Amino acid sequence: MRPEQLQTPALLVRLDRVRANLARMRTVLAPHGGLERWRPHVKTAKTPAVLELLLASGLRRFKCATTREAALLLECAERAQVELELCVAMAHRGANLARLEQLGRAHPRQRLSLLTEAPEHALEVRRAAPQLGLWVDLDPGMGRSGIALDDTARLDATLEAAGAALIGLHAYEGQIRHASAAERARACAPHFEGLARLVHSRSLERLELVTSGTPTFEQALAFEPFAALRHSVSPGIVVYWDTNSEALGIAGFQCAASVLARVISANGAGRVTLDAGSKSLDAAAGDPCVRVRGWPGLVAQRPSEEHLPLASLDGRTPPMGELVELEPRHVCPMINLAQRVVLLEGESVVGIEDVAARGHEIDPPYSPTYS
Repeated sequence: MRPEQLQTPALLVRLDRVRANLARMRTVLAPHGGLERWRPHVKTAKTPAVLELLLASGLRRFKCATTREAALLLECAERAQVELELCVAMAHRGANLARLEQLGRAHPRQRLSLLTEAPEHALEVRRAAPQLGLWVDLDPGMGRSGIALDDTARLDATLEAAGAALIGLHAYEGQIRHASAAERARACAPHFEGLARLVHSRSLERLELVTSGTPTFEQALAFEPFAALRHSVSPGIVVYWDTNSEALGIAGFQCAASVLARVISANGAGRVTLDAGSKSLDAAAGDPCVRVRGWPGLVAQRPSEEHLPLASLDGRTPPMGELVELEPRHVCPMINLAQRVVLLEGESVVGIEDVAARGHEIDPPYSPTYS
């Protein structure tokens, strides 16, 4: 099968580019301790073929967010006959916690853990799901979740409640997205210094400290005090890449995921419309939400549900019926929108599979053990 035989819009993942991105990440990590410094967030990958490539590369420590992502990665690990450590980077409660407890029992060879930010939650996890590990979630200024670094009473109470289940500290400085690497380093420094002080002041050097998504993982790797700790970074977008990340000036990665669309309308001079809209592209990422591969003069306009208008800056437009590839501004939601993904090697289709970790599980019953 060739791409031109596919119905559109179609999510494409180029496995050769995924492998190139993994090789680039290995090169970036080499001066800083290698793969041991990387705990990728698999909310981006979501597909069995790509998770299998991550496992084949030697990675054994991961992050995820949803129970469906956890279930898929654990199944891939079992098929590959490898043991991994998976941090579910949410402080799940209720039926979600019950589902994690079930997954832990179903995969006893795998080490499954989750975040906590309150002593009562940590105690409940230890009671209801004693096989699960715990990470204390810290807030380095983002204000989304976690314990503020200066809230020492809550922090110490949660550390004590986690007790023997405690395996790490988690902190995500996702608010730092300055355009230049130097600006990001300056913005990160006080947060990173606070985390290092916290680890040393409580003699927690035995624990893993995981920080940093794609925008700031280079700054975290370069922060010298982290090199003396059990520190890792957790970028996931580097596996597929997107134009948001490219704009940060991080070098050496390439877009491995795109949406194949077709020109279906020429509705004015210098304008065409594609058959891909917000139901297949992340319109919330901002405008332009995609870049048209191979057509630098075309600029994506605001999509509607099933249509994407393109305006030409140079007067050139693709002809009616032409196929084009759309590279995402933000790749993670784009992957989640597709039910199926087309896998390519070069220009050859080598498989089509479910985006098996898309969405959220809602399969009852998972009796809540915590409310």
